[in-house]
Amino acid sequence: MSTTTADMQPAADDAEKGSAQPVQAADSVSGSVTSLLRRLNDRIEGLAGFEARGIARVEPEERQAPSLAADLQIAILWFSANISANNLTTGLFGPLVFQLGFADSAVCAVVGGLLGSASTGYMAVWGPQSGHRTMVVLRYLMGYWPSKLPCLLNIVLMVGYTTLNLIISGQILSAVSDGAMSIVVGIVVVAIVNWVVAVFGMYLFHYYERYAWLPQLLVLSVLIGCAGSHFDASLESTGDGATLAANRLSFLSLCLYVPNSWGAAASDYYVYYPEKTSKLKIFLLTLAGLWVSFTLVYMIGIGLASGIPTNQAWADAYAVSVGALIVEGFRGLSGFGGFCGVVVALGVIANSIPGTYSAALGFQVLGRYGKAAPRWLWCCVIVVVMLVCALAGRDHLMVVFQNFLALMGYWVEFMVLIVLLESLLFRRGAKTFDWTRCEDKTYLPIGLAALAAFLLGWVGAILGMYQVWFTGPLAQLAGYSDIGIWVGCAFTLVSYPPLRWLELKMIGR
Repeated sequence: MSTTTADMQPAADDAEKGSAQPVQAADSVSGSVTSLLRRLNDRIEGLAGFEARGIARVEPEERQAPSLAADLQIAILWFSANISANNLTTGLFGPLVFQLGFADSAVCAVVGGLLGSASTGYMAVWGPQSGHRTMVVLRYLMGYWPSKLPCLLNIVLMVGYTTLNLIISGQILSAVSDGAMSIVVGIVVVAIVNWVVAVFGMYLFHYYERYAWLPQLLVLSVLIGCAGSHFDASLESTGDGATLAANRLSFLSLCLYVPNSWGAAASDYYVYYPEKTSKLKIFLLTLAGLWVSFTLVYMIGIGLASGIPTNQAWADAYAVSVGALIVEGFRGLSGFGGFCGVVVALGVIANSIPGTYSAALGFQVLGRYGKAAPRWLWCCVIVVVMLVCALAGRDHLMVVFQNFLALMGYWVEFMVLIVLLESLLFRRGAKTFDWTRCEDKTYLPIGLAALAAFLLGWVGAILGMYQVWFTGPLAQLAGYSDIGIWVGCAFTLVSYPPLRWLELKMIGR
């Protein structure tokens, strides 16, 4: 029996419809999920005080009006964020790790803090004039693709810093309760508060930082009054001349790394300032907020470390954890001392919020897939990652801290130098950039010179670094001193100008 084409047609149509049904169903489910997520995102971003903006440029007409309060907020932001226990920990390294006396440690801390703060102050000036976040600004000075490398490193840096914050806050809260509260509980509590503020964004972030400094300053003043009598200002440095010089340079470099690390995020917090805001004002107020805060906590850390050799109670507490040492400093105040310890522990939240906020923006800068997810969602992901890392490393704070030093400041300074050289040597004739073309790869520099100089800086850093897990050959020649940042900066300074000139000659941008 024969079958005609006409006979076959209905069956073919039915088969076609049958095969289309699963596809249509899948599209329907996908569309429903997308619609649900969009409604969820709209509802979250519609909350009062919520910052929906990600890395999109803040146009000049969207900026806040200039005011004295806004100017003061610049210095208050940095002061509030950095008079925290994690930065106090850095001061301990002078006497305890590098065997420096009180005076040597103090000088290195003050000078290192000044240099690192100045570096961050310079990067901060780009925020108001561009309306862009730091890592977007880098596209104009390092190229679209090469700028993604510092962006990735900055995410790691900010996540690492905040992980350390969670650990030390957990240690302090556990010590206050004499071990009744586990470090885990303390870590989770601080992580939750950090998450809430970072998710809401710039408005709540600035509001929080505006007042967070006051209780911190009060309890740190109490700590100085309570523990200051045990500080040993007569503590002398140990080691021969070469060893002493190496240790001084290593500790100075460490004190530089920490404030300098904010340079990779500095302009993130100024994008709402007027376009014509004075660069000098931004620089000086940022420098003041950073330097004063770091000098204060560095000196307290040095003081606590200097008292350990002659105070057995402090030595026993330090053997437990850094957090226990800080709590022991309040010991003579009974219950009020415990309250002060809790305030110090919660103070690291002010330091953690900017890092979480900037890391979330960094994911959006990395590419279109990262940009597709809203900033608040990246904040959630980052907090989960930091929480896991903090819980895993909670019993090894000093080891984690020491092994993390290589990422703290080396690469940030190379980035800052490239930005400085590009703006001073090759962009002097251009009074401004076209800040609306951050996605235009034909307008932005290729960035081969910047990438090469950046990587050469890393070569220098590796040759000169003196870390727990690696000692470079130049560090050995320098008496086992950490000269990584200085050698790396020299490599960057020497290599970038000729490479950039060659790039402009051959490529034209």
